[in-house]
Amino acid sequence: MSYTPRLKERYDGDISKNLKEKFAFKSIMRIPKLEKIVLSQGIGAATSDKKLIESAVSDMSRITGQKAVVTISKKDISNFKLRKGMPVGVKVTLRGAKMYDFLDRFISVSLPRTRDFKGISATGFDGRGNYTVGIKEHIIFPEIDIDKVNKIFGMDITFVTSTDSDEEAKALFDEFGFPFVKK
Repeated sequence: MSYTPRLKERYDGDISKNLKEKFAFKSIMRIPKLEKIVLSQGIGAATSDKKLIESAVSDMSRITGQKAVVTISKKDISNFKLRKGMPVGVKVTLRGAKMYDFLDRFISVSLPRTRDFKGISATGFDGRGNYTVGIKEHIIFPEIDIDKVNKIFGMDITFVTSTDSDEEAKALFDEFGFPFVKK
């Protein structure tokens, strides 16, 4: 008995059929799908405090269920007291079952926990079918114990799709149940 995430089952069943009918795709390979989710945190204060990177790695790993990778600077920037090779952030790329599990928790649990939540903006598309949303506080995720957090960080979450059309990607995210703000 293998485990299949709830949103993956919904995609394979209803969502792909709805998208095929809506856009009249001739091939099932043309139907847009979610390929990966990339979570990234930039930690500017890491140049002065190395423990911030360690806590960010542990928090990000706890949120995603996958080990986070430390990103390092590519150049020297004297105004920021930054040297090439210094740690400046953390990122995780999710694919497969972990991606669908994270997406399910993000839509149904984490976003509604955001303070003064009225929905997410539909303007985060990049023109190539990918959607990016910024989170101001990483403590909206239930995996994070607020009492043990040293510093609250923001993060960017990028949803990468297989389509080049923002319209098709928006329809995919609507089918998944993204709480976009109504105009």
